[in-house]
Amino acid sequence: MNLTNGNLRPILMFAAMAAALATVGVVQSWSLSLAIMNLCLISAVMSLGVNIQWGYAGLFNVGVMGFAALGGVCGVLIATPPVMAAWRAGGNGIIIALFIALATILAAIFIMKRMPDGRLKKLTFTAVIVAGFFLGRAVFDPAVESIEAIEPAKTGYLGGLGLPILLSWVVGGLLAAAVAWVVGKIALGLRSDYLAIATLGISEIIIAVLKNEDWLTRGVKNVSGLPRPVPYEIDLQQALWFQEWAGYLGATPVEFSSIFVKLCYAGLFTAVLLAVLWLSERALNSPWGRMMRAIRDNEVSAEAMGKNVTGRHLQVFILGSAVIGIAGAMLTTLDGQFIPTSYQPLRFTFIIWVMVIVGGSGNNWGAVLGGFVIWFFWIEAEPIGLWLMDVLTSGMAEDSGLRKHLLNSAAHMRLMTMGLILLLVLRFSPRGLIPER
Repeated sequence: MNLTNGNLRPILMFAAMAAALATVGVVQSWSLSLAIMNLCLISAVMSLGVNIQWGYAGLFNVGVMGFAALGGVCGVLIATPPVMAAWRAGGNGIIIALFIALATILAAIFIMKRMPDGRLKKLTFTAVIVAGFFLGRAVFDPAVESIEAIEPAKTGYLGGLGLPILLSWVVGGLLAAAVAWVVGKIALGLRSDYLAIATLGISEIIIAVLKNEDWLTRGVKNVSGLPRPVPYEIDLQQALWFQEWAGYLGATPVEFSSIFVKLCYAGLFTAVLLAVLWLSERALNSPWGRMMRAIRDNEVSAEAMGKNVTGRHLQVFILGSAVIGIAGAMLTTLDGQFIPTSYQPLRFTFIIWVMVIVGGSGNNWGAVLGGFVIWFFWIEAEPIGLWLMDVLTSGMAEDSGLRKHLLNSAAHMRLMTMGLILLLVLRFSPRGLIPER
């Protein structure tokens, strides 16, 4: 191995990342270091999803936030127990309204495909849509009011299926893929800038629905206390075997239980990341991956060679969105709660794009490294900024106004740090830390 063949560079960079996490464990706490690592693992999975779309096919998806939220809401729909009183009050009405909506869509499709063009076709299509809308609302609205009136402080929603929350990771990917199919059928024929606008708008629509449909997700009242796929700290602390294990390692049961739970999460997240990374590498190095890169580099030539460019774009858009949905479900599982208002473009779109750009667009290992690097500095920018400002102002008087201002400003170092990292990488390694070969 040597620097010229590019094999040693990724190893050194991942080793430096591991050293940074170890430094946080020694200087601050191992619990914090593991918490950062878990979020880095989830961010790496999400970064891989964006890299599949942009790095493979050049699709500019600015709706990452929406697909992550779709994965997150699956944690609620799958793992929370059903609220039987809400189902009795309005569950049948919701189901009937959904069937009416489905029947309206199918009828509209039938009219558009089977009826001959003309004024009658337009009038019939409009009549079906209007009739379906008002009929559906007539059933849907009373059902929603009945559901949201059931103990709104505690429930006020239908709940979920009461299944293991790990199943929500699979369902989250499938739901994101299904929505991506609908979005792709509408928007993938557009030019790249119009695609970005369309995906951003649809993402905002998804978040607006999750915030306002209390019967589905409790809206801004949030859903907390989601089941966990790992043990609870209090149960570990009360177990005799765990107390003996903690004593053998020289730690208190309370301290070690937090570390143990985070290690369990890390094992689950690492397994998902490695699986997605392995599949992504196999796909990228296959004839399919070479075809996608050819389409990305020159759509006109690829289409002239008989490739279905729009079809392949739809395919890769669905795959990338599914990976993002899985990551969104993983994040909700880690948090133990679903908060619709937490889905902001800065956190779930801009930062993810920075991860892909900094890591190396088109390189799966680069996307993983970018997820680790950017999230690490996103979390550690504030304590590093406080330490830096404290050092710079150590010679000033305690009551100095400038010193107080600089110390208070250290909490806002995150955005400046992200911008600085992005500028440095684009200046000295324009193709990312681990460039595409």
